[in-house]
Amino acid sequence: MTRAIVAFGANLGDREATIAQAVRDLAETDGVELVAVSPVYETPAIKDAGVDHDAPGYLNGVVSVETELAPHELLDRLLAIEQAHGRVRTEHWGDRTLDLDLIDVGGLVLADERLTLPHPRAWQRAFVLAPWLDIEPEAELPGFGPIRALRERADDEVHRR
Repeated sequence: MTRAIVAFGANLGDREATIAQAVRDLAETDGVELVAVSPVYETPAIKDAGVDHDAPGYLNGVVSVETELAPHELLDRLLAIEQAHGRVRTEHWGDRTLDLDLIDVGGLVLADERLTLPHPRAWQRAFVLAPWLDIEPEAELPGFGPIRALRERADDEVHRR
């Protein structure tokens, strides 16, 4: 089994219910064991042009799992869960019913046409780092260092709910 960190977010629809069901869907996946679920944070929407205060805010957090799945298999499962919850990809960083990002898989460093590990922007996103810090305060992001130090440098707005 390998530890993996999955970030979740939603800013459309019944955000709380969608996230709760998505976490259950992930926990019920063969080869995946849910270890921890972070507190939820509220954040403004970030678009290509920066923070969009007119868009609905996000609920964000992370889960820690132990998995037998290979990284691409886990990614495929995350994409299927997103789709089951109405995820539509029409705009880069657009509003969404559900976003599931694979952040880290056992410290693996990987980059191909489908997947980059660790997640390429996780090191600078407080909406990933703050909840991850809540459940794994001693964690490190491969190539970037301790998440505690990264969180101190991240400057995006996050508010614990």
